Amino acid sequence: MSFLNLENKTFLITGVANKKSVAYFSAKTLIENGADVLFTVQNEEIKERVEKLFPGKRVYLLDVENEESVNAFGETIKKESIKLNGFLHSIAFANYSEGMKPFHETKLRDYLQASTISCFSLVSLSNALKESFDKDASVVTISISSTRATNYGYMGPIKASLDATVAFLAKSFSKDSHIRFNAVCSGPLKTSASAGIPGYIENYLYAEELTMRKKALETQEVANSVVFLLSSASSGINASNMLVDAGMSANYFDENVVQAFAKRT
Repeated sequence: MSFLNLENKTFLITGVANKKSVAYFSAKTLIENGADVLFTVQNEEIKERVEKLFPGKRVYLLDVENEESVNAFGETIKKESIKLNGFLHSIAFANYSEGMKPFHETKLRDYLQASTISCFSLVSLSNALKESFDKDASVVTISISSTRATNYGYMGPIKASLDATVAFLAKSFSKDSHIRFNAVCSGPLKTSASAGIPGYIENYLYAEELTMRKKALETQEVANSVVFLLSSASSGINASNMLVDAGMSANYFDENVVQAFAKRT
């Protein structure tokens, strides 16, 4: 038995769209360590893509904005007698079609949609899958390293809500199970989804300078943390937000960055 004890375990992975995502790296790492995985995707185009990335694995269509779709998916997993040892929630969306605006100009419909997809879907999916979870299952969601310092517009407060949701789900499920809920709070990554955020590249390069090693966080490093939390090796961790940012959050006054700014003034 390995340290992670993932052999013959089954995990649900959401959010795989390409080879750059945290979900992709996490699924690949789980498989490499002997686990089985199944996926949910939002449309047929992505379904075909994921089926090519992970031949032979089960891929289900799921619209997390639709309550009937979420409940039907939960029933499908139950009918197929799939017992889940874990679930990675790696779903996020924000409508930046009008560019980045001051937070107070956020449109209600955009905020509610982003909140439903990026945060409440963790609640609705966990509820729909409750009877299919193993009694010691682990649920992990992907958050961000700082919900206050972020420059993602209204996604900052929504990710803060996601961080809090983890603790409340852990409390709620603890009444009749040992199912754990945790978040991996990642520093900026070079992913396709991130590329759609206005001004993200500049933030990414700045964040790299703030890491103590002067090297940007790698997606595989975040996936490694996800896999650890999904495994039984992390059994003592629950209702937590695990920070994975290569030391950036402790290095805002990095000497080199401060000196570079001072030379400009």
